[in-house]
Amino acid sequence: MYVFKLRRGLGRLLAGASALLAMLVATSTVALAQVPPPADGGAIQPLLPSAPAGGGMPGWQITLIAVGAALVAAVLAVLVDRARSGRVRPAVDPPAEGNVPAQVSGAR
Repeated sequence: MYVFKLRRGLGRLLAGASALLAMLVATSTVALAQVPPPADGGAIQPLLPSAPAGGGMPGWQITLIAVGAALVAAVLAVLVDRARSGRVRPAVDPPAEGNVPAQVSGAR
């Protein structure tokens, strides 16, 4: 039993380490990006931010999506909890020595 718990813990540790490594690889390439200097040796011109795009998603739509996602997550959590609790078998105690039914013991 202890071996299975050790394996599960080791699996979780490896999964977390691999997720951390994937995040570091994905973000380090962007963080190390540089603008090459001009070939003629001139000064580097700063990049000016462009104008923001018009439109976008209104706040009420974002709120509606967040509330919908929370409701779906809550419903799924309740369904999973009920499914897991439905599979639990009740513990049945064996009958005591003096508490054997008459049909089993042969007594009348």
